[in-house]
Order: sequence, then structure tokens, then C-alpha cells
Amino acid sequence: MEPLQLPEGFKEQRLYVLPEYKLNELAQSELTKHLYISDIGVFPRAQFHYRERPQGCNAHIFIYCTAGEGWVELDGHKQVRVAAEHLVVIPAGTPHRYGASAHAPWSIHWLHLQGEHAAPLIAMYGLNSAGPIHLPPRTSSGFLEDFEQCYVSLSQKNYSMPIQVHVSNLIRQLLSRIGISISGSEQDKKKESYLETAIQFMNDRLDDSIKLSELARHTGLSKQHLIYLFNKETGFPPIDFFLRMKMQKAGKMLTLTDLTIKQIGYALGIVDPYYFSRLFKKIMGVSPAAYRKIPKG
Repeated sequence: MEPLQLPEGFKEQRLYVLPEYKLNELAQSELTKHLYISDIGVFPRAQFHYRERPQGCNAHIFIYCTAGEGWVELDGHKQVRVAAEHLVVIPAGTPHRYGASAHAPWSIHWLHLQGEHAAPLIAMYGLNSAGPIHLPPRTSSGFLEDFEQCYVSLSQKNYSMPIQVHVSNLIRQLLSRIGISISGSEQDKKKESYLETAIQFMNDRLDDSIKLSELARHTGLSKQHLIYLFNKETGFPPIDFFLRMKMQKAGKMLTLTDLTIKQIGYALGIVDPYYFSRLFKKIMGVSPAAYRKIPKG
């Protein structure tokens, strides 16, 4: 596809680019340096719209198509079609081209995102997909509402640091909302189901001990796959996670009951009070006796 190019500007477009001095201020402020918008705009019916950046951009580019069609090509790979309710995220530094369809030019809401947390957040929520991401209607509505709030805030009061902090927090919330809403693939649901089954099995046996083999057998997974799943989703192997569940329950019992430390350990299937105390301190950071004295609430 040979793109037709239009001189800058589209009818009824909205565009705001933060000045360099403000970007420097945002990049240095403790409250905004992790995530901030540098450019934001709306291009309705953007006929002949075309951009090409062989070296990529220093910001992460978000393009959300609300109507019509367009296309995106990342790092020399095959062009992909972008239709209404599709979001495209172009990571910083990625060579790219994109443009509007000739027969049904897209209408887009777009922004450039910078900051130390931008790339990790995009990666965490799987927004760095090579292709467009379809947003469910509810997520789409939320995106447009938050986008509008960001645009109005920045275009009217960009000089206000409290407003900049608000926008920074708003865009973080927006990324997490999008990420959570699109995480419902069949594979993700299956993975979540395995995890929930395993955790419920553990929860029902907090007064006992379990073996990795029986947990794997109950979930229908191999021991290796179960370890991988728990490490990835919780940060701990299954048995370590089970022990943490025990100690969390022990903490509740220390706070809410008058049972002795020995009785609590016994209730959780740990008959050696010295082992229970060592394990509790290792996981919770303080001894059971010290934990009981900490004011709660």
C-alpha cells in the first residue's frame, strides 16, 4: 500500500503537545517522572493521514480507532489492519509506519506516553502485542472518558503540577483497566482456573500438610507446570505459597483469638512450636509474640 499523505491538520482536529520545559519538569518530578503524557490529540475522519518514523519515537504511542479504518506496520513487519474499537500500542524506539485507509479513513484518539513505568506497565498488561487489540464496549467507553479528561486537563491547565499528577494517576489507572479487561483469553482463563483450584485445595487443608504431588494430581497438571504457574502468577513455588497462607491465617488467629502460640501452630498442623515460631518470623518478619502486640486497625 502506497500511502497518500496529507499536509498537517484535519478538520475539527484537537491536538496538544506539552512544551519542552514542562516535559523536563515532569521527567524530574517524583510524582510524575514514572508516567506522563507528552502529546495527545484527536483526528476525526483523518483522510490521507500518514506517519513514518524509521528510527521510532522516544515515546510509547497509543492509537485508538473509533471509526473507519487504518493500518500499522511495525519494524518492517507485515501491515495490519486497524478497525473501530481497535487499540494499537507502538513501543518507544520501534520503527513504524501507519496511516488511514483510503476508502474509509479512520478517526483516532492518540497519545504519546513517557516515563520510567511506561514500558513495564505496557509489558505487564500485554499491550505490546504486534497487532491491534480489540477493546470491549465497556473498556472502550472508559478509555474515551479518561482520554477526554486527560486532554481537557492538559490543554487547559498544563501549568498546574497537581493537574499533571492527576493525569499521571489517571493514565496509570487507564492502562491497568485496559490490561485487565483484555486478559480474558481462553488460555488466561484456563490458567486462572488451575490456580484457583490449587489455592482452594490449599485453603481447605490449612490445618494439615500437603505434598506437591497430590496438589498436581488434584489440579491435573504436572509438578513442573504447577511450579511454573505459581512462580509466574504469585512469585512463589506452590508449597512456599501454602506456608504463607498458613502464616497469614496464624496472624489472624493471633489478632482475633486468645489461643496460645502452641495452640495456633497445632491448629495449622504444625506440632513443633519452635518450628512454627521460626517459620512465622521468616515469613511475617516478626515473632508470633511480637506480632500479637502490634496494634491493629
